[in-house]
Amino acid sequence: MQITKVSVRVGNVSEAAQFFENVLLLNVDRTGLRRPDTVEVRIGTTLLELTEDENAVGRHHLAITIPSNKFTAAREWLEPRSALIGTADADEFEFAAWNARSLYFTGPDGSVLEFIIRRDLDNNTPGAFTSADLLCISEVGVATSDVLATAALLNREADVRPYIGEPGRSFAPVGDTDGLLILVSPGRPWFPTTDRGASPGPILVEATGPRPGDYPLGVGSLLRIR
Repeated sequence: MQITKVSVRVGNVSEAAQFFENVLLLNVDRTGLRRPDTVEVRIGTTLLELTEDENAVGRHHLAITIPSNKFTAAREWLEPRSALIGTADADEFEFAAWNARSLYFTGPDGSVLEFIIRRDLDNNTPGAFTSADLLCISEVGVATSDVLATAALLNREADVRPYIGEPGRSFAPVGDTDGLLILVSPGRPWFPTTDRGASPGPILVEATGPRPGDYPLGVGSLLRIR
């Protein structure tokens, strides 16, 4: 599953746009072709749509895949721009079962953003690390009131399967190395924080996949496979 577009709501769209433009040096489209309170951010092969909603509670989670040969370079590029989020013991995290390594940082509205290398992907690039090495959004966190039921529906109806192990009651990654939905219970803290609980939707995720259709994710969110 490849995630082609993610639509989320933010409390202040201008501030969010400035973060992606000035911190991550990404291209931001402010033309508001569809809505004047909406901007679009191009993150590699994924389009991130941000719509202003003064009642929105941020704390979204998005992971951005970077080239597998540039983890250290990405950290050196990011650190002067945004403080890393870590634990008392670490600010880099190895996920052996996923053959991946990540670092986390704060985005707009207290969201938890992530750079991740996925060693199973053949995506090395030459040269110094730049914003062009932000290849795609490969994880989207989605709060749903019934994690197990949502994971089962996606498996059965959309052929979007559990990723590395069986789904849990409060946490279930579904999809594949190219694109994952991280299904969690509302309020469950996004790793590695202890106080940034997952906010309810609405979130719209558009992706390519084996079975086109619209699949509800709960709390107003939707997976649209084309």
